[in-house]
Amino acid sequence: MSLIFDVLSAINNPNQQASVSSLGSIVNTVSQLAGNQGLNPATTQSAFSVVGNLARTALKQQQTTAGMGGLESMIGQLAGSSASGAALQSLIPAGLQQQAIQTISSTTGISPTIVQGMLPGLITAAMGMLNLGAPKPGTRGGNPLLAAFLGGDEKSTDLGETLKFASRFLNPPR
Repeated sequence: MSLIFDVLSAINNPNQQASVSSLGSIVNTVSQLAGNQGLNPATTQSAFSVVGNLARTALKQQQTTAGMGGLESMIGQLAGSSASGAALQSLIPAGLQQQAIQTISSTTGISPTIVQGMLPGLITAAMGMLNLGAPKPGTRGGNPLLAAFLGGDEKSTDLGETLKFASRFLNPPR
């Protein structure tokens, strides 16, 4: 649950890219992906958790070869909604994507075909969430949100939980 605090801190930091509207855009993207398939929020949250866990593995591997600066740059490129399949492949190799499809399917009961169709959007949304901590152009510094994600454990950096709390933050109960 601690990652949501890092997201909210990024929103409150004028030197970071996060904003309420950018967070809302990510939550809406995931919600639309799920809604197009008739999935409920809990199922979608589980799928997003799996994507986050596999992304952490891939990002740590990329960090060892590209360094933190290179990784931050890569995530910035992938966070755009127009991320190409080749760009996603460079970050999360096909084998890891297949593992994600199998894991999401077995965890949630969503058919592998549907998961395969949703995966690029889920990965792009996950990168968008991690990119919220990136410094604004013209400011210095790294991405503390990404650093917290890479340095945390699965429980404290669960992207599915972060998505759930972000949704509550954006749409408080009346």
